[in-house]
Amino acid sequence: MSVNEWVALSVGVTTLVGAAAMGVRHLVKHYLAELKPNGGSSIKDKVKDIDSKVDKLESRIDEIYRLLLEKK
Repeated sequence: MSVNEWVALSVGVTTLVGAAAMGVRHLVKHYLAELKPNGGSSIKDKVKDIDSKVDKLESRIDEIYRLLLEKK
């Protein structure tokens, strides 16, 4: 292979590796944005909302059990 062919091959490989790295970087950035709270539309906000609802339901169920046990 001549020098020109080696240069062309190395430029091609470098371009492909760079494009793949940029794609991975974009995906990671997008996924990390979903894991940060942003006022209601991220996954983290939804998990917090569900967690608070579960806590409320647990306390209500505990109160119902307490009332039922008192009546016996």
